[in-house]
Amino acid sequence: MKLRKVTAASAAVLALSLAATACGSDKKDDGGSSGGGGKIKVGIKYDQPGLGLKQPDGSFSGFDVDVATYVAGKLGYKPNQIDFVETKSADRENALSRGDVKFIAATYSINDERKQKVDFAGPYLLAHQDLLVKKDSNVTKATDLNGKRLCSVTGSTSAQNIHDTIAPKANLKEYSGYSECIAALQSGAVDAVTTDDSILAGFAAQDKYKGQFKLAGLKLSNENYGIGVKKGDTATLDKINKALESMVSDGSWKTAVDKNFGPANYKNEQAPKIGQIVK
Repeated sequence: MKLRKVTAASAAVLALSLAATACGSDKKDDGGSSGGGGKIKVGIKYDQPGLGLKQPDGSFSGFDVDVATYVAGKLGYKPNQIDFVETKSADRENALSRGDVKFIAATYSINDERKQKVDFAGPYLLAHQDLLVKKDSNVTKATDLNGKRLCSVTGSTSAQNIHDTIAPKANLKEYSGYSECIAALQSGAVDAVTTDDSILAGFAAQDKYKGQFKLAGLKLSNENYGIGVKKGDTATLDKINKALESMVSDGSWKTAVDKNFGPANYKNEQAPKIGQIVK
């Protein structure tokens, strides 16, 4: 009888120990709500040279990647604790609401419509909508796109901006990624690609495209890049804003700009102030 009591007690202790271990393991990969030995999932683009690009070896490079890595570091995560998740333009809001990622740094322009669905830290970069065309193209202004084929990515506001307000007779083509648009431009399937100048400059600087394309040099809009977080997550929002301020003040922001945009001779704006949206 005594032996049975001891065995039952030991079993109870073992059960409690296993339950505690299971609970602890749940916290180690929670999308970023706790640091330490856990992981944080961060949304980026996979197909934007100079901003967010997945390399053949599985590593990641670009300005957004550097910003995300710095911010995650301030949240308590080392580079090897960051899981970069591809978040395409059309799925960014859903990725946050589902909890697929803790935050998104993916050329995510702040606008009133998006602010209804997500909260934004930043901005951390001011870009401008522009056109990328072939080097010998006669397209010098946006209205020249009337009757021509214009490419952008599904879910992006750039092409719609031109089609609705500047060149309504442009033939709009929407692809799933910018790399497809650039390939279409190279083959002659489209006459121009439109998105932010920072993105276009990154593609134009790639070795396989050098000398083939040019930026039209237009400032068709102001694109305030922000870091998206789940609506109502003010704690994470405040931490990210502080991290961005630190990145600018300690010189890391300028270093990242020069490293990622310098080769394309991209003329970036100065670092914007947190909460200061340029219309």
